[in-house]
Amino acid sequence: MAGKRSPWGSDGGKGDDGGDEAGGASGGETPPEPPQEKPRGPRNPWLPGGGAEGGGGRRSAGIEDIFKTRGPEGPRRRPGGPGGPPNFRLPRAPGGRSWFPLAIAGIVAVWLVFSTFHQLGPKEQGIVTTFGKYSHTINPGISMTAPWPIQSVDVEPVSEIRLIQIPDGDAENLMLTSDQNLVNLSYLVRWSIKDLKQFRFQLAEPEDTIREVGEAAMRASVAEQTLNRTFSGAGRADIESAVRERMQSILDAYRSGILIQGVEIKKTDPPAQVEDAFKDVSAAQQDAQSARNQAEAWAQQVLAGAQGSATSFDKVYEQYKLAPEVTRRRLYYETMERVLSKNDKVIVESNGVTPYLPLPEIKRTQPDTAKAGGQ
Repeated sequence: MAGKRSPWGSDGGKGDDGGDEAGGASGGETPPEPPQEKPRGPRNPWLPGGGAEGGGGRRSAGIEDIFKTRGPEGPRRRPGGPGGPPNFRLPRAPGGRSWFPLAIAGIVAVWLVFSTFHQLGPKEQGIVTTFGKYSHTINPGISMTAPWPIQSVDVEPVSEIRLIQIPDGDAENLMLTSDQNLVNLSYLVRWSIKDLKQFRFQLAEPEDTIREVGEAAMRASVAEQTLNRTFSGAGRADIESAVRERMQSILDAYRSGILIQGVEIKKTDPPAQVEDAFKDVSAAQQDAQSARNQAEAWAQQVLAGAQGSATSFDKVYEQYKLAPEVTRRRLYYETMERVLSKNDKVIVESNGVTPYLPLPEIKRTQPDTAKAGGQ
């Protein structure tokens, strides 16, 4: 290593030529060299000239010093050299032009098509807004607007029937009837959009508004009916019709753009606290109604029989007036036949001789005799 310079500088008292300073001084063979200024730090082997430029001090290598070469035109990257980036170029269009403008034009064309043309289904309508302000409403079919963000389209299925259950789930919903009784009532509201502009811009929460209006209309309608009518089919139909009309009137006054399609009562039950007592009362009322129905049926049957007998007597009396003697005799014969047909009969001859003719026994033996003759 003698005579060679270490790129890392001096270490352990060695000079730049690799010799021992102490040994060189004691040998006497060479005169001592004049003292030189020692470097202030280790040399950088990647710098040109061992880290000293123009004999000056050392400096650390930067990233540009590692990945660049020097030339007449200044610093430049080494193409394909060790540590340098590979040679990569984008493909060119025919004629040497770049594909970048064509790609940008394609993206713009797709954006214009999708944000300008709109196809709506048969049950849909769209709200067109210009910079967030309402412009107009588009109907089903293909429509064209200004591209986004100038104009935007919000599509809504206006003909779809939507449902709102009141109350939600199995919660109790008590209402007061006209005869001061409580009923637990749940119902279903069917609605759709009548005016899309009013529906979007007039109400902040349309479904909450429908729920509150339906609750108010149902309570007002139930308060006009008795408890028994609330449980009956006819009373429920009247309540449903009244609730629908009330709700539509209130929503039209709000200019909500909502159409109430119908109201359907799902359940009418007594409160849970008195349900057992209510069942007992209902059973007693049903028994009373059953007994009343049976009495009315028996009364109708007796009245019908009496009316029939009176009608028959009137017809006989008309015939009696035409031929009294014949009619009288016929009535006598019919009466005797009706009376004697239920009693045993014996014929007895007078003048002291009593021949015995047991007619009932003869009548009872006739079937046996006829049976024996048939065999």
